[in-house]
Amino acid sequence: MQDAQIEIYTTPTCPDCLALKRWFRERQLNFIEHDLRDPAVAEDARKRTGVRVAPITLINGRVTFGTFAEQRPALEMALGAAHA
Repeated sequence: MQDAQIEIYTTPTCPDCLALKRWFRERQLNFIEHDLRDPAVAEDARKRTGVRVAPITLINGRVTFGTFAEQRPALEMALGAAHA
């Protein structure tokens, strides 16, 4: 069961984006994906998060960004808090 609302900003060829999506799918976590190649999406990401680098992850509004390896501890913490 999923309690967390997950949104990700990605690009199709970004290795960290692909790793992030695979990680969520392996855990059977649904997410909403936004494609940063679209200028309007990139501007939305900047306004919402302050950054435009892929991947950007929002879990219940909590923002993490950077490489997948950098994000993973924060993602696990945010997901744990959503299930607590």
